[in-house]
Amino acid sequence: MTVDDRFTQSFQERQQNRPLEPRSEIITGPVSDWATDFSHAEPEWAADPYPIQDELRQRCPIAHTERFGGAWLPTRYEDVAAIAYDTERFSSRAIIVSNVRPPLELAPVGGTPPISSDPPFHHDARKLLLPAFTKTAVSRQEQVTREFCHSLIDSFEGQDVVDAARDYAQHIPMRVIADMLGFPPEDGPQFREFVENALEGINSPPEERILRVEKLFDYLLTQIRDHVDNPRDDLTTYLINAELYGQKLEPNHVAGTMALLLIAGIDTTWSAIGASLWHLAKTPADRERLVAEPALLPTAMEELLRAYGPVTMARLVKEDMHWNGVDMKADDWILLSFPAANRDPEQFDRADEVVIDRQVNRHAAFGLGIHRCVGSHLARMELRVALEVWLERIPNFGLADPAAVTWATGQVRGPRTLPLRIG
Repeated sequence: MTVDDRFTQSFQERQQNRPLEPRSEIITGPVSDWATDFSHAEPEWAADPYPIQDELRQRCPIAHTERFGGAWLPTRYEDVAAIAYDTERFSSRAIIVSNVRPPLELAPVGGTPPISSDPPFHHDARKLLLPAFTKTAVSRQEQVTREFCHSLIDSFEGQDVVDAARDYAQHIPMRVIADMLGFPPEDGPQFREFVENALEGINSPPEERILRVEKLFDYLLTQIRDHVDNPRDDLTTYLINAELYGQKLEPNHVAGTMALLLIAGIDTTWSAIGASLWHLAKTPADRERLVAEPALLPTAMEELLRAYGPVTMARLVKEDMHWNGVDMKADDWILLSFPAANRDPEQFDRADEVVIDRQVNRHAAFGLGIHRCVGSHLARMELRVALEVWLERIPNFGLADPAAVTWATGQVRGPRTLPLRIG
C-alpha cells in the first residue's frame, strides 16, 4: 500500500465512523442565571465576559449549566490550575465544548493530537512538535513576518478607516501557518471558514458539525497528497515522515495535528493581535507611551495577553465525583477559562486593570499544565512584530466607531470587526 493509499483509506474510514456522537439537543437563547445556566455561546459573553466572570468568582466560583449536555465553569485561578494539571480525573480527548462528544475509544490520542491527547501518549506526541517551535526556529520566521506586516499596511494607503481585524490581524497568522505547513497562501479564506466552523459553530446541529469537520479533513487530505507527490521542507512533510514507537504516524494523527496547527495557530494569534490593537485604540495613554518607549513593548505585550487572553480550553470529567464542593458526572464538560484565571484578584494585583509596565506577570494566557501552548514562542513573535510594525507605521489611531466592534463567540475570543481611524 502506498503512502497515498494509506491516507486515503484512513480518511474514508474516518468519514464512515464519524467519531462524534450527540449527547444533547441544541440549546440557545438568553441566560437565566449565569451561575446555573451559563453559555459562552451567547452574544453578551462574547461582547464582555469579564464582569460575568468576576461576579461568578464572588457568588458561585464553579458555575454549572445543563446546556451542551452538562458543563462546569471554574472562575478562580486555583481551580482552573488544579484541573489543568489533573490528568487523572479530567480528560483532554475533547477540548471544544459543544453539543457532541468524541467517544471514549478516541482516548488517549484524540482527534487533534497532542492537545486532545492524554498521558502517556501526550508526552511523545508533543515532543514530536517541539523542534519546529523553539525560539531559534521561530526566529527564522521573523523577517518574512515583518515584511508581510509592512505589505498589509502598505495596502491601507489612501484609507482613513481600516478594519484592523479583517485587513490586518487575521492575515498574519494565516500567512505564517500556511508557510510552516506548506499550504497555498491564497487559501486564506478557506482557513477562516475552517476556524469559524470549528470554534464558533458549536451549537450547530451535530450532523452539520460532522460535515464541516469532513470538509476540513478533505482539504487536509488534498494537501497531504500534494506533499507525498512533492516533498519539501515544511511541517506537513515532516509529519508524514515522522515516526513514533518505531512506526510512521497514523494518518489520523498526521491530519489531526495539521488541523490543530491550522485552526489553533490562526485564531489564537489573530485574536490576540486584534484585542491588543483594540485596547491601544481606546486607551491613548498606553498607545502614546508605547510609541514613545518601544522597549516597553515586550512587557506590555504580556500584560495585554493577561488582560485579553483569547483562549479557553475544555476537559471532560472521567468519572462521577465530588470535586471542590460540586458533584460532577462522567463526561461533563469543564470550561477551563484561562481568561477568568488571569483576572483573579487573589492571583494578580489590580487584576481588572491593564498595567502595561506590570513586572510580575505569571499569566495563564498560554494555558497551564501539560497542554501549555506548544506554539507560545511563535505566537509571541507574531504578536510582537505585528504591534511593532503597526505602531511604527501608524502611531496615531483610534476607534472609528466603538459600537461597530464585534467579538468572536465561543472559546477563542477576539475582535472580528475592528474599524480603526488611521487618517
